[in-house]
Amino acid sequence: MDKEERKTINQGQEDEMEIYGYNLCRWKLAVVSLGVVCTGGFLLLLLYWMPEWRVKATCIRAAIRDCEVVLLRTTDEFRMWFCAKIRFLSLETHPFLSPKSMTNKVANGHAVHLSENLAEETRHEMSKYSQTQPQQEYRKMRGLDEGVSCTSIYEKHSAGLTKGMHAYRKLLYGVNEITVKVPSVFKLLIKEVLNPFYIFQLFSVILWSTDEYYYYALAIVIMSIVSIVSSLYSIRKQYIMLHDMVAAHSTVRVSVCRVNEEIEEIFSTDLVPGDVMVIPLNGTVMPCDAVLINGTCIVNESMLTGESVPVTKTNLPNPSVDIKGMGDEFYSPEIHKRHTLFCGTTVIQTRFYTGELVKAVVVRTGFSTSKGQLVRSILYPKPTDFKLYRDAYLFLLCLVAVAGIGFIYTIINSILNKVEIGVIIIESLDIITITVPPALPAAMTAGIVYAQRRLKKIGIFCISPQRINICGQLNLVCFDKTGTLTEDGLDLWGIQRVENTRFLLPEENVCNEILVKSQFVACMATCHSLTKIEGVLSGDPLDLKMFEAIGWILEEATEEETALHNRIMPTVVRPAKQLLPESTPAGNQEMELFELPAIYEIGIVRQFPFSSALQRMSVVARVLGDKKMDAYMKGAPEVIASLCKPETVPVDFEKVLEDYTKQGFRVIALAHRKLESKLTWHKVQNISRDVIENNMDFMGLIVMQNKLKQETPAVLEDLHKANIRTVMVTGDNMLTAVSVARDCGMILPQDKVIIAEALPPKDGKVAKINWHYADTLTQCSNSSAIDSEAIPIKLVHDSLEDLQVTRYHFAMNGKSFSVILEHFQDLAPKLMLHGTVFARMAPDQKTQLIEALQNVDYFVGMCGDGANDCGALKRAHGGISLSELEASVASPFTSKTPSISCVPNLIREGRAALMTSFCVFKFMALYSIIQYFSVTLLYSILSNLGDFQFLFIDLAIILVVVFTMSLNPAWKELVAQRPPSGLISGALLFSVLSQIIICIGFQSLGFFWVKQQPWYEVWHPQSDACNTTGSLYWNSSHLYNETDLDTHNIQNYENTTVFFISSFQYLIVAIAFSKGKPFRQPCYKNYFFVVSVIILYVFILLIMLHPVASIDQVLQIVCVPYQWRITMLMIVLVNALVSIMVEESVDRWGKCCLSWALGCRKKIPKAKYMYLAQELLVDPEWPPKPQTTTEAKALVKENGSCQIITIT
Repeated sequence: MDKEERKTINQGQEDEMEIYGYNLCRWKLAVVSLGVVCTGGFLLLLLYWMPEWRVKATCIRAAIRDCEVVLLRTTDEFRMWFCAKIRFLSLETHPFLSPKSMTNKVANGHAVHLSENLAEETRHEMSKYSQTQPQQEYRKMRGLDEGVSCTSIYEKHSAGLTKGMHAYRKLLYGVNEITVKVPSVFKLLIKEVLNPFYIFQLFSVILWSTDEYYYYALAIVIMSIVSIVSSLYSIRKQYIMLHDMVAAHSTVRVSVCRVNEEIEEIFSTDLVPGDVMVIPLNGTVMPCDAVLINGTCIVNESMLTGESVPVTKTNLPNPSVDIKGMGDEFYSPEIHKRHTLFCGTTVIQTRFYTGELVKAVVVRTGFSTSKGQLVRSILYPKPTDFKLYRDAYLFLLCLVAVAGIGFIYTIINSILNKVEIGVIIIESLDIITITVPPALPAAMTAGIVYAQRRLKKIGIFCISPQRINICGQLNLVCFDKTGTLTEDGLDLWGIQRVENTRFLLPEENVCNEILVKSQFVACMATCHSLTKIEGVLSGDPLDLKMFEAIGWILEEATEEETALHNRIMPTVVRPAKQLLPESTPAGNQEMELFELPAIYEIGIVRQFPFSSALQRMSVVARVLGDKKMDAYMKGAPEVIASLCKPETVPVDFEKVLEDYTKQGFRVIALAHRKLESKLTWHKVQNISRDVIENNMDFMGLIVMQNKLKQETPAVLEDLHKANIRTVMVTGDNMLTAVSVARDCGMILPQDKVIIAEALPPKDGKVAKINWHYADTLTQCSNSSAIDSEAIPIKLVHDSLEDLQVTRYHFAMNGKSFSVILEHFQDLAPKLMLHGTVFARMAPDQKTQLIEALQNVDYFVGMCGDGANDCGALKRAHGGISLSELEASVASPFTSKTPSISCVPNLIREGRAALMTSFCVFKFMALYSIIQYFSVTLLYSILSNLGDFQFLFIDLAIILVVVFTMSLNPAWKELVAQRPPSGLISGALLFSVLSQIIICIGFQSLGFFWVKQQPWYEVWHPQSDACNTTGSLYWNSSHLYNETDLDTHNIQNYENTTVFFISSFQYLIVAIAFSKGKPFRQPCYKNYFFVVSVIILYVFILLIMLHPVASIDQVLQIVCVPYQWRITMLMIVLVNALVSIMVEESVDRWGKCCLSWALGCRKKIPKAKYMYLAQELLVDPEWPPKPQTTTEAKALVKENGSCQIITIT
């Protein structure tokens, strides 16, 4: 396709697509219409299934600027096609956009503003695109979240919009709502019924009806209706659930400021980017994304992050009024999230100046908001590419090929036997419907449904059942640390203060009289984001523990008090009465305690909230009666120390810090300084935090303890024994994370830890990685550390072929990880192979890590507590959220119990469901081939199976067996081997082919042997092979009436023989394929299956050895001599013995034989990580040596990779 006519939209993003322009062509449309009529509508169906063909068949190529229809193709590995109609919205010249700009909507039938009803669902349907005239490029419509500086938000957008501008932008951006339209039942029904499989079933039913197979046709119709109804119910239920979740607060009344300072009340659906929204005093649910420009808000963001802790949001720093300018920084919702109120989050309280309202500028609306993006990702998840499902299509294609052979054979055989043309058409098409089993989808779904039920019983809820099978393949699991591997809360272990630039001894009790007036305790009392909500102190758990430890009291000003003053009434903290020093005799004690609290209290004047990018928070406070204000700061020790006067930081700071972090403690540093007296209250409100946060005095360390959860070591040990690699992804400190990894057994005591410290290019120097070796053994005497001997010696990384000799792990932080991904593409896969600890990771970096691991062919599980893990949980093959909050909607699995013990349970159930899928596939393949061969043999004598024989086989045998053989529960423990990932594997194919040969052999034996019997003759109604007059009388009386009806020549000795032998064969292969250990419980523990098979065996044996006239009449079975019945029984018994012995042999020795047969040529591992592991074994430069540096030559690029040199 021409480069000029192909453009890319959303370039470099996850939803990147190629776009091609087309215009409708009348003569092509006429030709297609004629084709539709000639093919009886089949061409229309084909074009419905294939959007690319539909557009190309009815349209001609056009330049994108002039097109009416666009064809879109994703650029990911799935290369999916979508088509959409274009609706142009011409915009008149306006100051907001360039005169030649226009906007268009790329959407399909579900889109809010379009009347066209196109069939495709696209993830891009809720996005508006603008077309820039000179380049004819489509770009997603943006609000104020990109390319707008912080200065311009204050200067250009803080006054509000005029009514004219508001109306114009509403036309441009549309309605501010996140609508999840629940499709009508009729619409869903049409979409479901037009599924290729149901069309095939409809074709089968029509064919059987013309051939008078009414009973079987009716049975298939009933099965299809049940399947369609259940599918419609579950799809509609999910839509309604999501609709209710989104619509709960979709429309509220909001107040907005207009340019002339008047306040207008409008519906939230009318909000547009640039509106200035007034946040009400009593809080609200945010209907859009907005940035605070005035006041402070306390917000519950559990809807987005899963974290129920209230977050304090402050106004965006205004560079123009800062004493020390920050430069013209661009506003970004990610970077400035501490100043951004996100859609769907709940504002609990607001703080404000007198006479000034709490205001926020709307930056994004509708589906562009953070909540809109979450909803869109749930509605249109990225398809999961799993080998099993790809192989299933190949399997169906093989069956279609087999059916094609049967089709040709039937036509030739019928022509040679001079059969009527009508019969030839029906019988040749009938063989296709026999080969592709109509019960296959129901059979495949059964195992997954049963696994879903078992998971629900153990408290694991699943919103994406197809993922259960994929979980059976997991060979690597990423764990979040805090709240997942360790306890949720932190306990205060102690403090270590600094005096005269030297560390004092650690102190356990902070709540004492000596320290009550110290700057250290004052910092603990003021430097936090705690607030009182309905009288209860709430906020970050760490801040809560710290504040509780000192035993102080927090008091907040009421709205009435704030209104009386001309400045913000500060939040006040003061010590409890009993804490203040007793400096007077006992007689005056009461008086002293009464007076002192009034004297000693601290007001928090300004708060700079915690920023994960800066890794610190600070406050400006003033002790009652003091002239000068104090600045207090707390945060990551390395960051705090760098902002303090070097002479106040102890010389042994790094050593003390390392000792604590190695033991797994969470360490926070405190600092303080007196501010200049010229700083007034109002100046402080507008000052930049950079002015405050420097030149501080280092005060010491707070040491917090994060205990391992009791079950963590045992669960990780189980995973290691099962050769499932474990990785830690955390936002915590690197050394703390390494320590916890050692404690829980993720890193063994004797293993080496290599820290990769990557530095981005700077001052003309290229990016580089410094390699440091961490201490191999920790001095930790933590009781939760497990005995290393309990862990198998086999290394966790070597999840396959004992490839590793050296045991080493890589650890890195989020910054290093980003640099490596960007500048060291060649190194990234190698680091993925041994990376165990990823610390200080931001939410998007967690997602990138999951993708990087998937790129080297790992099947990745992710277990997190829902906070900041949403993206990673969605991206992983199996994401398990330990949060019961709404954020877990984005995760395929949610565990009711907040414990990682759900991970092995999920993998066990996944493996069981996967093995069930293989068993069902193999059984359905054999069922198709056995029935296909039975019919082919009978066609050779111009016979067929009877209507009720088909019915008995398909309903009584196949459906019962399929639905009961899927009931085997999972094996009680995880084993080291994994089930195969696809159907196309040597052992599995050998198993199926050997069973096909056995079944065909024994069926052919019966078919040809019956003809050699002395009593055999071509059957006719007067035949008396049984030599019983009574029987003859019954046969004659019954069959004389049916002779004219038996036009298909159903009743004959060959039919009866083939029917009995094949009926037993279905049950034999069901038993042979019902695998138990090591992934499922043995089949004899599946009582429903055992009982069903026994009943069927007894019934078939009974009608074979002891004929019942009425049953023979219904099944159209003829009477055969007793010795032939015994002979058939012997054939069946030998068949059973051979089938089961061959299947057992394949299980036991199949893999060994195959590997021996393939041993002559060196097999290259399919998985990239295995291939890499083999390469690294012989690489003398790997792992990197201690204290070396690896540099990237960014300028020399070959095939998109960087050349790497190592400098020692």
